[in-house]
Amino acid sequence: MKTTKLVMLVMTIAVALFILIPNLSWAGDDGAAIFKAKCAACHGADATGKPAAKVPSLVSDDAKKLSDDAFAKAVTETAKHPGTVKSLAPDQVKMTVTYIRSLQK
Repeated sequence: MKTTKLVMLVMTIAVALFILIPNLSWAGDDGAAIFKAKCAACHGADATGKPAAKVPSLVSDDAKKLSDDAFAKAVTETAKHPGTVKSLAPDQVKMTVTYIRSLQK
């Protein structure tokens, strides 16, 4: 009887952790972390781009003129972006755009 209760308790805890742990890892994601992991290699840590490699600046006047929706669309639909960037979740794209906007100031 006690063994059954113990097994049920352990299983309940295991299921709860299985559900919570992936969500907790998302809590650590923010626009800056996503940008550093996915964008900075090409666009630079300061988002100024690399003109010699034809990588556009994300802090230019042209980029500042884009709406957030247009910016998000550019993130997910630019042909040269790797699959890891194109497959970002919409909330991750939004956080990244918000971070880039903070760099534009």
